[in-house]
Amino acid sequence: MSQPIAKRFPTPALDKMPADIRDRILAVQEKSGFVPNVFLTLAYRPDEFRAFFAYHDALMDKDSGLTKAEREMIVVATSSANQCHYCVVAHGAILRIRAKNPQIADQVAINYRKADITPRQRAMLDFAMKVSRAAEEISEQDFADISRHGFSDDDIWDIAAISAFFALSNRMANVTGMRPNDEFYMMGRLPK
Repeated sequence: MSQPIAKRFPTPALDKMPADIRDRILAVQEKSGFVPNVFLTLAYRPDEFRAFFAYHDALMDKDSGLTKAEREMIVVATSSANQCHYCVVAHGAILRIRAKNPQIADQVAINYRKADITPRQRAMLDFAMKVSRAAEEISEQDFADISRHGFSDDDIWDIAAISAFFALSNRMANVTGMRPNDEFYMMGRLPK
């Protein structure tokens, strides 16, 4: 028996969605071979869907001092701390693919402090975790510590913004009872 996409709120039928949202979902399906449940779940509120993915894309798809794999590390580490099953599994798959490392997502999700990452990446995740879990405690010392690892002010902004954005995502995934797609579990684990 098939599991629901999300336990709490209804998932609109694809043919009942606004055209721009349906087109985006179909483009994702064509690229990945399936539709990640986050797209279907968030389509329940079309204006919020558009805002969410516009900010997601602005944070996750641009070129900057953070690699795409490092951006995914932030998502996996903070989502683990926020106990977000969906984001750890989905972004763990993306991290494995972007890092070309089948173990990295599990290491970062369980305890990034013991993961096979660079000291620079550890400093990045330390800062991301503080933003995610205790942003009110961020001090000039935190900025000095992360700057010593070569992060620019724009990089630090990106680390903070990704952490904050995915705190929203984690909470909505938990509230809706969003289920990770089965496809995510094996992605990036075995060579093609």
